[in-house]
Amino acid sequence: MQIAANKVATIAYTLKDDTGSVIDQADKNEPFAFIHGVGNIIPGLESALEGKTAGDQVNVSIEPDQGYGERDDTLMQELTKDMFEGVEDISPGMQFHAQTNQGMSIVTVTQVEGDQVTIDGNHPLAGVTLNFDVDVLEVRDATEEELEHGHAHGAGGHQH
Repeated sequence: MQIAANKVATIAYTLKDDTGSVIDQADKNEPFAFIHGVGNIIPGLESALEGKTAGDQVNVSIEPDQGYGERDDTLMQELTKDMFEGVEDISPGMQFHAQTNQGMSIVTVTQVEGDQVTIDGNHPLAGVTLNFDVDVLEVRDATEEELEHGHAHGAGGHQH
């Protein structure tokens, strides 16, 4: 069976940046499962996996425009510490959910100087070329429940 719209693909992968540093991985013992064609993965990887079958190996570099987008400096913002109500010690690397014009987003604290906190609304992988080594482990039809929920269930997918 080929990877196509509304099929569940189970994969093992290693994701590296251009320096060769491992960003993320899922091995055969703890694979990643997704429904193809519903936006569960970045567009570039989805395109690269289209038509593949169990046993296929895919090595692909995905440019930012087909990954998490280019960095957008307008998503950097300086706030005062009092905007972080209930948080005692704010430090770089902390992440918060924030309501934006595009809906709920995750922002990352990049700098704290005195009472000023700089946050970054870019995805941490924005502007990064993503290098995937993928092993396709299984391809199957998505169940009605999976399609209704918009994600894969079971091994490698979302557990309810």
